[in-house]
Amino acid sequence: MKKVLIAAAIGMLVAGQVAAQESPWLVRARAVHLSMANHDSTGLNLSANNKTIPELDVSYFFSKNIAAELVLTVPQQQTVSAGALGGQSVGTFKHLPPTLTLQYHFTDFNGYKPYLGAGLNYTRISNVSLASPYSLDNHSFGYALQAGVDVPLTKQVSLNFDVKKVQIHSDVYGTSGAKAGTLKLDPVLLGVGLGYRF
Repeated sequence: MKKVLIAAAIGMLVAGQVAAQESPWLVRARAVHLSMANHDSTGLNLSANNKTIPELDVSYFFSKNIAAELVLTVPQQQTVSAGALGGQSVGTFKHLPPTLTLQYHFTDFNGYKPYLGAGLNYTRISNVSLASPYSLDNHSFGYALQAGVDVPLTKQVSLNFDVKKVQIHSDVYGTSGAKAGTLKLDPVLLGVGLGYRF
């Protein structure tokens, strides 16, 4: 009987410790400002506008320090201007840039939880409407670098500040579909939002 009681007590202690552990899932909602680098090799001095967009990301923690984050948003419309034409608008396009990063989270900073991340970005470019005869490639692959910090507000809710550098570029095609150059957007993304740890 004593052995059964001891086993039950150990089982309850282990169960309590497991229940007290944090969930591996963290969801954040951010407002993110895209600041485009706009390096263009076509000679038209093309550039896409800066803008602020909504962002949702989902993180999964493999351990206390290691997590993977998937960054999601909705298709964003950008306006393209040509500096060689006095900065006038020459059309628009939409892009959808999901990004996956692997992160290292530091844990001993007086309650603050900074992190660093690196990963890959895939951008789908669609609804391209540029002045004839120009068009854009429909996809882009590139790197993503990230740094940020979570500031706990409650046990589950945190304030998040995040900065990313993402490689996004597209070949520009001109007359008869010939490549006219490359437009490198390569934005810096500055984000602020709230996170919820389930």
